[in-house]
Amino acid sequence: MMGDESGHDDELPVHQVTLTKPFYLGVHEVTQQQYEKVMGKNPSDFSDAKNPIEQVNWNDVVEFCRRLSELPEEKAAGHVYRLPMEAEWEYACRAGTTTEYSFGDSESQLGEYAWFNGNSDDTTHPVGQKKANPWGLYDMHGNVWEWCQDWYAPYGSSPPADPQGPTSGSSRVLRGGSWLYDPQGVRSARRYGGGPDGRFTIVGFRVVGLLD
Repeated sequence: MMGDESGHDDELPVHQVTLTKPFYLGVHEVTQQQYEKVMGKNPSDFSDAKNPIEQVNWNDVVEFCRRLSELPEEKAAGHVYRLPMEAEWEYACRAGTTTEYSFGDSESQLGEYAWFNGNSDDTTHPVGQKKANPWGLYDMHGNVWEWCQDWYAPYGSSPPADPQGPTSGSSRVLRGGSWLYDPQGVRSARRYGGGPDGRFTIVGFRVVGLLD
């Protein structure tokens, strides 16, 4: 189930989605070290090799996925990388839960799982320092927002099976909240849109891996 009845208007209606194709999702957000290895540069403001990459726009991260997929060792293994669809992202974030967060409804536990405005000291942090969700994925709440593949639009613009969002738009979906946001801003259902050319200190990404 995607969405949240008590959330923002763009989280409605709560609706059932079916994912028919398997995928792998990065355990961590892509780090600055990983990004620089593939792209040859590190544009981040909060410079630290193990922190998530930021100051990368949607087009940058699509190019990262393309170049990563073209690396000889990845091609030899049959790996293909892309950004997650929004439905895939929420499915992985929830990890079988139906609560506000992957660990429950209580904000009192949030500091154990996320970097948000209550504990971040206004900066990103190395990936994987907080507790993982039930499926072993880290920083799905907070640290940096994460680019998704879809154009941002109200729910209902694509079919309930393997939804990919509308075919055009002005903003791409962002998920997960960041170090700058309050507890409500890092919930499992929280969604936002960002212009694909925008670069921000609060936005990074993680990748989906497929077998070619």
